[in-house]
Amino acid sequence: MENKIIIGITQGDTNGIGYELILKAFANAELFDMCIPVVYGSEKVLHFHRKALGLNTPYHVISKVEQAQEGRLNLINVIGDALEPTVVFGKTSEEAGRMAYLALEAAVRDASADNLDAIVTCPINLAAMPKGDFPFKSQTDYLGAKLNGESLMMLCNPYMRVALATNHQPLGTVAESITAELVEKRIRQAYESVSRDFLCAMPRVAVLGVNPHAGSAAMIGTEEDDIVRPVVAKLADEDVRVFGPYAADGFFGAGMYKHFDCVLAMYHDQGVTPFKALSMDEGTNFTAGLDVICMAPDHGPAYDKAGKGEASELSFLQAIYNAIDIYRHREVYDESHANPLPHVVQQDRREDRRRFVNPNPEQ
Repeated sequence: MENKIIIGITQGDTNGIGYELILKAFANAELFDMCIPVVYGSEKVLHFHRKALGLNTPYHVISKVEQAQEGRLNLINVIGDALEPTVVFGKTSEEAGRMAYLALEAAVRDASADNLDAIVTCPINLAAMPKGDFPFKSQTDYLGAKLNGESLMMLCNPYMRVALATNHQPLGTVAESITAELVEKRIRQAYESVSRDFLCAMPRVAVLGVNPHAGSAAMIGTEEDDIVRPVVAKLADEDVRVFGPYAADGFFGAGMYKHFDCVLAMYHDQGVTPFKALSMDEGTNFTAGLDVICMAPDHGPAYDKAGKGEASELSFLQAIYNAIDIYRHREVYDESHANPLPHVVQQDRREDRRRFVNPNPEQ
């Protein structure tokens, strides 16, 4: 128990693919060598999915997380034995949303009490979530409101990490949300997370522009000149290795993301679209900046695949692996920074920055 982290796993929307992901992933016994999984959900719903999909992954029912056992898929029934939950694959229902919320609430409660080392959330359907209890636009927003820290949505895959300055908000409100304070905060969050959570000793952060062609010398917008560039220059003078703003299309099209440890996108689709285009099955959603490690597969409940046995568990597995890695990285980072050495002046930043100046500022 001392060497394996305890991961709370929420069932997600019960009419979606959450249980399929869980059952497929933990059919591999080697995964139990890395963690102790605790599923927050319903035994009746799990059994329904298990039977419908023909998956024989064994599980063990417990009443509280302290009873979790190694080498087993542990299940805490948060629904209650008196209820008879209904599963209708691929359909939006208030009941499915309510059960998703109860699982999420219970996992967050245990994490807040230091009974979990990490949380991995299965996908929800936002439209089904109980509005009175869940007035949020995503699980990321909920986790940020309920757990200690300042949340930052960061998408991770083997090729890049993409953080978002703004999350799930209408495009028409994005420009007014981009302030110098917000951009500076997000850059610092991304820089600190990549340093601690991914053990990048001297991370490089790229910042994308707000407008097409990064404003094209203020001909298509002034946010780059008025807000983003001054912030980048200020932080660069503080030895934060940050570069930009870059035009998003040229940045991804030319593969410039390969030269950076994190990319800060200004809005959702600017960062998420190229991210998913490169790795739909391997991508994960990391809620950085919180005391508790919170990961999720980077896709929705996939109603079109629910109950058919066609869902890929690769993104869910990667979320498990990432949670374990980040937990270990934080241990190493915190230990190595417990008694820091005196500050040593870094190499000339101008030499380093020359490598990342956009050769064509209009692209």
